[in-house]
Amino acid sequence: MAKKIKPNLSIPQIINMSMGFLGIQLAFGLQNGNASRIFANLGANVESLSLFWLVAPVMGLIIQPIIGHLGDNTWSPLGRRKPYFLIGAVLCAIGLVLLPNAPSMSHLLAGNALILAVIFMAMMDGSVNIAMEPFRALVGDMLPKHQGTLGFSIQTILIGIGAVVGSYLPSMLTNLGISNVAPEGFVADNVIYSFYVGAGILILSILYTIFTTREYSPQEFADFSDDESVVEHSKFSDIFTDFAKIPAKMKKLGIVQFFSWFALFTMWVFTTSALATHHFGLSPENDHSLEYAAEFSKAGDLTGKLFGMYNFWAIPFAFLLTPIATYIGKKQTHALALLCGGLGLVSMFFIKDIDMLWISMIGLGFAWASILAMPYAMLIDVIPQRKMGVYMGIFNFFIVIPQIVNGLFGGLIVSNVFGKMAIDYVVVGGICMLIAAAVTMFLIKNDENESPKELEEEIQQVHF
Repeated sequence: MAKKIKPNLSIPQIINMSMGFLGIQLAFGLQNGNASRIFANLGANVESLSLFWLVAPVMGLIIQPIIGHLGDNTWSPLGRRKPYFLIGAVLCAIGLVLLPNAPSMSHLLAGNALILAVIFMAMMDGSVNIAMEPFRALVGDMLPKHQGTLGFSIQTILIGIGAVVGSYLPSMLTNLGISNVAPEGFVADNVIYSFYVGAGILILSILYTIFTTREYSPQEFADFSDDESVVEHSKFSDIFTDFAKIPAKMKKLGIVQFFSWFALFTMWVFTTSALATHHFGLSPENDHSLEYAAEFSKAGDLTGKLFGMYNFWAIPFAFLLTPIATYIGKKQTHALALLCGGLGLVSMFFIKDIDMLWISMIGLGFAWASILAMPYAMLIDVIPQRKMGVYMGIFNFFIVIPQIVNGLFGGLIVSNVFGKMAIDYVVVGGICMLIAAAVTMFLIKNDENESPKELEEEIQQVHF
């Protein structure tokens, strides 16, 4: 019997199934913009910052393939992927509340505030990974392949909105009169309350997706596939077999991901220190004075604003991904975006006026939009339907491994090679993104099934 064709989903339906990503990225934006600031306030120096950030990629390395495998083999009344959305959201919300309160918790538990902050961040990151991976797999589950770029682009738009809100929350609360300066060893009130707001929005957005999206049943999956084993359960040990059989295209995309995410990790970890020393003129050595704390807080607030800006610029570019890919191809679109991102990071060294740094964020916004969409849109064409979750999890290896490498050596390089001037390492991140653009352009082949007809069908889906 001939297989059935997955029906096209409307844009409102794709928004519904991706809304939870808005809350996830809001939480991620809060972490990216404030984790280094929190660790610094609790006594971490620039050499050790990247080591504390290691908890995020390590949790992703462990959790995402496992959650992908479990999701591929879950058929519950709630759905295939939705149980993991809910579990991850609840745990992440708890982590959001605990992380900025590590100093207070340390007094109650008679522990070290910095160590507790790392533990709470690990809890938060593990939970984010539980919730995040199924959203990637859900696009592959629910959409026909010619809607893949559209699905990931809409996810990117919602990610951008969530990240903008998360990045600006501390500054917004400061404007409302909530203090952004904290004594040494504590976290500023504007950051604490921002994390509370983020926890609430995360829960609400995940619940919205759960109540508005119906996943396909096992029988429907079987009807959509030529492979009857699409609904068969696989063993946990199959993860290792699947890893050995990853498609050649995934390996090439993995190289691109390595350099892209090495650059992103550099930006997230070292921007606050880079701004403090290169733009605000602070010494790389914290003199523990109130004046130093105030200026460092300004650098932290500016980091949040800049991260909000690149996420803001990612939103309009996400709308353009599908039409641009239609006319120049998916890999060319991704290479162009990475080129813009690399130039954006490098330009931060040359733009000394903090009021002009928004220019750097334009290129980074273009790159971020494409990084969140195009590699996955190129990948789903070569992933078997019944292994969508586990292969999305395995693909995450190419995201977390560069972050782990950077985390282990980044702080040492900044300290011993660049004299603790983090801006120089941010430039290295920009060069890595330029390398990713070159690899995309010259190593990855165009999809054979990227026919003008299919691309035309995809671009038509952009219009409401």
